[in-house]
Amino acid sequence: MAKESTLPKDIAALSFEDALKELEGIVQQLERGQVKLDEAISAYERGALLKRHCEQKLAEAKMKVERIVFAADGSVSSQPAELG
Repeated sequence: MAKESTLPKDIAALSFEDALKELEGIVQQLERGQVKLDEAISAYERGALLKRHCEQKLAEAKMKVERIVFAADGSVSSQPAELG
């Protein structure tokens, strides 16, 4: 994940849920329009980084998803999911 190294450490350390919660707060703050222009620009930039972090976390989770396979003899195993 080369892109993750370009994220600020505080964002890279966030869980998906925490990053999403912060991103939602930024969106609500910007939608209300009650912030100064400089603060809005900073919030937007942080929101873009949080969005990228969330997308990376989702991509990682997607790669880990496995599908359950039932063989003809009734045995069960798992294989990487065929996504896409």
